[in-house]
Amino acid sequence: MKILVTGGAGYIGSHTIIDIIENTNHEVISIDNFSNSNEDTFDRIEKITGKRVKNYNLDLTAYKSLKEKFFDVEKDIDGIIHFAALKAVGESVEKPVLYYHNNLNSLINLLKCVQKYSVKHFIFSSSCTVYGNVLKQPVTEESPTQNAESPYGYTKLVGENILKDFSLSISEFNAISLRYFNPVGAHISGQNGELPTGRPNNLVPVVTQFASGWINELTVHGDDYGTRDGTAIRDYIHVSDIAHAHVLALEYLSKSFGELRYDVFNLGTGIGVTVFEVFEAFEKSAGLKLDYNIGPRRSGDVECIYADNKKARTKLKWMPKYTIEDAMKTAWIWQQELNLIRDDMVRPE
Repeated sequence: MKILVTGGAGYIGSHTIIDIIENTNHEVISIDNFSNSNEDTFDRIEKITGKRVKNYNLDLTAYKSLKEKFFDVEKDIDGIIHFAALKAVGESVEKPVLYYHNNLNSLINLLKCVQKYSVKHFIFSSSCTVYGNVLKQPVTEESPTQNAESPYGYTKLVGENILKDFSLSISEFNAISLRYFNPVGAHISGQNGELPTGRPNNLVPVVTQFASGWINELTVHGDDYGTRDGTAIRDYIHVSDIAHAHVLALEYLSKSFGELRYDVFNLGTGIGVTVFEVFEAFEKSAGLKLDYNIGPRRSGDVECIYADNKKARTKLKWMPKYTIEDAMKTAWIWQQELNLIRDDMVRPE
């Protein structure tokens, strides 16, 4: 198949491209405007896989440009994996209009092109944030979605609904929403990992950048939750496990064409881990002690959420391979690589 990956230079997008190249014969093309990524990612993908991926630097919120500069040029796209979105919970609380504009208009424009150019398969990068602050754990796909705790989470919930309605209204098309829990870690080679623009928002790059002296402070956002050690619980799933789920989802969509219109799957380990337990896993992997501060809870964060992944294991034949210790080890190897090759980059303050 010929697959378009939007956000191909991003964290999960780049790992998914690597997995597609290593495990299939699909042709992969990317769209990424590098708003929260780096074009050097494609050099790293080539170093790991031996293949150069073609990227189009386009803004997905500009329909005319998307149509004329990509879909009118690249014919016969069989499937789309849509990663491109703004994703920082805290920033979305501060800039809700930006998130609604970017995340929803990009999806709508892609679906316009899906209809016009008869694209058959679509995988949507969703999030466990669609469940909100649920009380019953673990979370299954049947758990009720709620008004999200942040504008970011709400764009994922609305995006799922848009895709579901679209899939039911058009024939010769099927789609899946993959609800990620907390992606962490780096490629096992140590040559590709998470590299946010500016100061990171996610816990693991904050930890590794702090340990390397890139940032000066490590803050725990709340230690007064009703959890076993007072810190928030998340389901940390290795990025390479998430990436491989997309390859399996493409296969599932292809085999189910004409039968399946739309479905959703959780992607998580099924194990809840606290912030302090993440610190412990890092300290064990890196042989370093973390000196952290305790701060107030962060707006938009939920107390506890982790996945029931039985549906993905059963239907997609997906099985996570990596532990939280593996994730912290690979993340630290990646950070050390960055320390060597990016001494001249502008470090976040």
